[in-house]
Amino acid sequence: MDKSMIAYCGTYCGVCEWKDKVGCKGCKACVGDMFWGECDKAKCCIEKGYEHCGQCADMPCDKLNDLFGDPEHGDGGARLRNLQNWNNKNYVYEKLGNIAQEEAKKL
Repeated sequence: MDKSMIAYCGTYCGVCEWKDKVGCKGCKACVGDMFWGECDKAKCCIEKGYEHCGQCADMPCDKLNDLFGDPEHGDGGARLRNLQNWNNKNYVYEKLGNIAQEEAKKL
């Protein structure tokens, strides 16, 4: 697992369908300025000096809960489990199975 591809929000960018489709380098390399716009989760972590949202005492915050429950980008709890694992130095991940990832496969 490439730790540089751990996204702030609990996504593992190393296996994200959008990475290869649009040339995304991941939120850490992009400093939160993503191909789709600014990521408030990344910007928040950068501002606080966290490696990912799992290190924050407020996790899961309203920003994350909104993402987790989003009809297109929601993930059935995968990101939350990823963040909990990473915070415990257990570097495993669940791949997100959401509508946005499925749409990227069609590009």
